[in-house]
Amino acid sequence: MIVITGGAGFIGSAMIWQLNLLGRDDLIIVDTLGQTAKGKWKNLSGLRFADFIPREQFLPLLESAAIPDISAIIHMGAISATTETDADLLIERNYAFSKRIATCCMRQNIRLIYASSAATYGDGTSGYDDNEATVDLLRPLNMYGYSKQMFDRWALQNGLLEKAAGLKFFNVYGPNEYHKGDMQSVVSKAYNQISETGSVSLFKSHRPDFGDGEQLRDFVYVRDCTAIMAWLLDNPAVTGLFNIGSGEARSFNDLVNATFAAIGREPRIAYIPMPDHLQGRYQYYTCANMQKLRQAGYPNPMTSLEDGVTDYVRNYLSSNEPYYDLHRHKTA
Repeated sequence: MIVITGGAGFIGSAMIWQLNLLGRDDLIIVDTLGQTAKGKWKNLSGLRFADFIPREQFLPLLESAAIPDISAIIHMGAISATTETDADLLIERNYAFSKRIATCCMRQNIRLIYASSAATYGDGTSGYDDNEATVDLLRPLNMYGYSKQMFDRWALQNGLLEKAAGLKFFNVYGPNEYHKGDMQSVVSKAYNQISETGSVSLFKSHRPDFGDGEQLRDFVYVRDCTAIMAWLLDNPAVTGLFNIGSGEARSFNDLVNATFAAIGREPRIAYIPMPDHLQGRYQYYTCANMQKLRQAGYPNPMTSLEDGVTDYVRNYLSSNEPYYDLHRHKTA
């Protein structure tokens, strides 16, 4: 049995789809579904799993070993909003909750794969190398990133990463992110803006070394993320912290131009001032060093930005049924 926390969320539900395609439906989903207009429940409706456990019920069951035959926990459940300002809530959900899951995994010999974040790298001054020895050198720009760094530190100090894999996700985009509101990827936001107005707004640069829209990110398609996690399930001897990105830095202009191309329209981009609350906490450059994962043996190529955006736009965002569904989307 595989447990997926945050299983109704973006990456979690994509992982269910990935495992379903591999013939696995012995999955327990842990999440809260809430009351959002584009409810997370829709992410689950076309997928197969054995059971659903509300988040508040999960830890007591796990800690009492009441869930039999767990071989692995994929821990994606967290507050993922980089703009969240409630530090106590972030500590509770992203740090304390994760510690309790990790402690049970160590005691019960359960394989753990958990979500860290590229937000731990801060402004990139210390680089983007997923080297455990450099974790203490990192200075995140927001409390979300710090909550993830706190858990990475705890994992190192308590020997968790000798058995588990922590994944530093970069800028993930793809189907099933529609419930995330303002935290949706720029691809999804750009598609919606083009549909509504015919143009896309991007932030102006407030640094002389970057042009408007030329801020750089490592954009990674969610299918690459789930393929990596599936490989990690099959290779439990692979442990430690790993970057999960494309390994290539591309501009927001590139991303938006790819979105226009996928729709078949000429680009129209307007550059707007960056909000005050983001200035000083904004990453102008991210790029995952993927060498460590490759050295561990991961063999698959990463999807190019243009190919990923085209697939997402044409087969999901432009579809009346944009969610992962085994009956409509058969290929990974």
